[in-house]
Amino acid sequence: MGKSKIDQPDAGLKSLNHYSRQLPLWRYWPRQKLIPLIRYETPYLAWVQEKVRTPALDSYFAFTANLGTHTFFMVFLPFLFWCGSPSIGRGLVHILASGVFWSGFLKDLLCLPRPLSPPLQRITMSGSAALEYGFPSTHSTNAVSVAVYALGLLSSPDSTLSAQVTLVLQAVTYIYVVSIVVGRLYCGMHGMLDCIVGCVMGAAIGLVQFHYGPVFEDYLLSTSLMGISLLAILIIGLVRIHPEPADDCPCFDDSVAFAGVMLGVDVSSWHFADVWTGYPPGSIPYDLDKVGWIKTGLRLVVGVACIFAWRTVMKPALLRILPPIFRTLEKLGLLLPRRFFTTASEYTTVPTNLKDHDVIPNFSDFSNIITTMRHPRRRAVSIGPQSEADAYETLAYREKRRRESQSGNRASPVIEGQVQVNGSPLPSRKTTRLDEYEDMMGRGSPRSTAVDVNSDIQTIPFPSLDADAGRRDEKEVFSQIKKPRVRYDVEVVTKLVVYAGIPWVVIEVAPLLFDRIGLGNR
Repeated sequence: MGKSKIDQPDAGLKSLNHYSRQLPLWRYWPRQKLIPLIRYETPYLAWVQEKVRTPALDSYFAFTANLGTHTFFMVFLPFLFWCGSPSIGRGLVHILASGVFWSGFLKDLLCLPRPLSPPLQRITMSGSAALEYGFPSTHSTNAVSVAVYALGLLSSPDSTLSAQVTLVLQAVTYIYVVSIVVGRLYCGMHGMLDCIVGCVMGAAIGLVQFHYGPVFEDYLLSTSLMGISLLAILIIGLVRIHPEPADDCPCFDDSVAFAGVMLGVDVSSWHFADVWTGYPPGSIPYDLDKVGWIKTGLRLVVGVACIFAWRTVMKPALLRILPPIFRTLEKLGLLLPRRFFTTASEYTTVPTNLKDHDVIPNFSDFSNIITTMRHPRRRAVSIGPQSEADAYETLAYREKRRRESQSGNRASPVIEGQVQVNGSPLPSRKTTRLDEYEDMMGRGSPRSTAVDVNSDIQTIPFPSLDADAGRRDEKEVFSQIKKPRVRYDVEVVTKLVVYAGIPWVVIEVAPLLFDRIGLGNR
């Protein structure tokens, strides 16, 4: 069955058939089926956001969103390994790696946008999150998976905590997960569909880890070289089959980083399993009574310094070493280039000052992180498209509304003063606030900069239906989007090696160093 005239884009309007051209039918079809749900819920989300927003809640949800990022977990996960809980540390790595990878996999597979802004206002302390697709919510996946796993451990018969401590930790866990998930809706970063699917994924991952994690751990610590090699090949293979997105989305970078972390944790734990005699396999000696609080603090400082030293040295080294190797492999036809990554034959050197979407921050970023933590009221409130996906959805919805108005298929409310394409006024009726929110969708002046919380959302009229106006539309919207930096093919392998090396430093290097410099159990 052919498309109706109303569904066919004008010649020259590349944005309107962008996803149909970029995606195969089996990916494009579910995307088109889910888009109406995202558009339907947007006015309701905006209505709720306006009704409940306060400066205090803005600060609270913007701040707690940081506690649901994989960056937060990656900064603190090494402490579990160094402070006597390596098994829980491995479990959390498996949970987070699975959540980040599979949520990123779905994001790049379906390329679904976040709910439109306006009418929503996006409240965040980090601008990088808005550059990703919206479905599903990785924050929700991370938070729910960790919460389910933590609640399982707290209710386990093996738990040695008192009833009072268990109750407090359970209450904190519930507050944590509700704050993260509700915060994604409150902050205008996700819709209900994004969060529900993210929560379901997180619950499944957490339950699998709780019930089958001990079995996998026994296998990991006792398997042969062949077994650990097959596991490493499986992880690298999953990275290779990660879907190509239609836009320059950083989801793949996070997936690669956490695939590297999982690879490093599993291989290092297997290799390190029998190093310490007299301790359970895979454990790192730690006894608070012997080490004491001061030495424990020094262990954390020295360990973190080792992680940053590894990253500081290895990343620039690999970016210098790999390009000639990649050029040779490219000539032999052995490379499978990814979209949006420049191949080695097209550049001579890789800049050393690349700004990354990194899981582990740079030393130079810590001053900003500390400032943000000390001043949680510092948040950006952004209105308008922030990413390529936002821009394409804004244009698509704008064109959809224009065509519906042209065909008369939509009995939509009309704002006072709105006119038809031929210049005659449209008959008006009383509008509700939801109608006004829906009318803002696809109409708002795109602005990616921080704005005053109480500022009004400015709107612009829909241009006429001709192709020239549509092209002016495209130019206007995309001129407001910050272009992604050039990405180099060697960065994928660099990220994989660097992040696989971090667990090696945490599990193998740092504990031996602690023992040598007097921070061990002796």
